[in-house]
Amino acid sequence: MLAIRVRWLVGGALALAGAAALWAPTARSQVSAMPSWVPIGVSASGNGSTAWFHEPSSRQALACHAVPAAGGGGGPSVHCATAKLP
Repeated sequence: MLAIRVRWLVGGALALAGAAALWAPTARSQVSAMPSWVPIGVSASGNGSTAWFHEPSSRQALACHAVPAAGGGGGPSVHCATAKLP
């Protein structure tokens, strides 16, 4: 008799755990990892070049300036700055 009760308790616990797993909400990220930067312009002067981008949903602008590496070694040096638009 005790073995039958234990089986029913174990079976009920497994069924409850399965139901809880099905009804539990799934985790969702709150961070948008894919910003939608839209290119808005480029310019070049001397050895450097600058590219401007805009992210409409956050109203931010991004400017990146690239210049060749000193001494000709390695790739270009890139410096970026962001600003919130009014």
